[in-house]
Amino acid sequence: MPDKSKAKSLKTKPGSGRLRQTAALLFSSKTAMTGFVIVMFWVTAAAFAPYLTQYTPYEQDWKAPNQGPSADHILGTDELGRDLWARLIYGARVVLVVLPVTEKIILPGGTAVWGVLVALIAGSALGLISGYKGGWIDEIVMRSLDAMMAIPVILLYLIIVSAIGASAINVVIAIAIVGVPGIARLVRSLTLDIKTREYIRSAETRGESDWFIMFVEILPNTRGPIIIDAMLRVGYAIFAMGTLGFLGLGMPPPSPDWGSMVAKGRAFILMGSPWAALWPSIAIASLVVGLNLLADGIREESMRYQ
Repeated sequence: MPDKSKAKSLKTKPGSGRLRQTAALLFSSKTAMTGFVIVMFWVTAAAFAPYLTQYTPYEQDWKAPNQGPSADHILGTDELGRDLWARLIYGARVVLVVLPVTEKIILPGGTAVWGVLVALIAGSALGLISGYKGGWIDEIVMRSLDAMMAIPVILLYLIIVSAIGASAINVVIAIAIVGVPGIARLVRSLTLDIKTREYIRSAETRGESDWFIMFVEILPNTRGPIIIDAMLRVGYAIFAMGTLGFLGLGMPPPSPDWGSMVAKGRAFILMGSPWAALWPSIAIASLVVGLNLLADGIREESMRYQ
């Protein structure tokens, strides 16, 4: 039985109270808190990377290639003597914290985050229009997206990145294109339910425009499931980036791409130096698991008090 007093507190105080609701949901779920700690570890490590290591991700120590953990290199080195801890946390920056557009231009938010954000904007718009308008518009949009979803995800990534080339911006484009169909279908299903509500009928009676109804009346009421889905998709995007890097289609070298680190490091596993492949594999797995735990915990707690 849910605690009624806790449930009541979660439904009060709009506005700033929404932040308190989210915090209450987070702290009331051990699953969500576990995921939050894992994600924040990598976000913090990425944000403060220059202060957490004396090395750069490109600095080579030719005297210590393929070394295990030591006082000088806490996680060891790769085949070129580059510090693995430095490459891990600077690689996390590319994924979560900064997006290198050019050598002189960077954007806040990593490659995975921007990819999911672009997919969220495009998918939400398509889902809203398709679900609210219905008819031939719905058929054209949904059948087109169904055709995209019929292609295996990894294959679709490979086709897109192979066609436009490997770079940070192109990986964002690939993540966005792959993510649009799933987000659009989610938003469409929510729109089909919400558009039958009384307050939507009232807005139509007042003569509000379709755009106002879709983006002011419907979209804000879909934010809960969309936010949770976006968290999961960031995890999927990180996994996809690792896969592309492993296949040589991720960030161009010598970028500290986790997937590329695994691909290069696996050649030395049988030579007794598993570190270069082990640590980035753990990094990818832990970050994806953390995001999934965070999303699952928040979803379970929010459904519990509905």
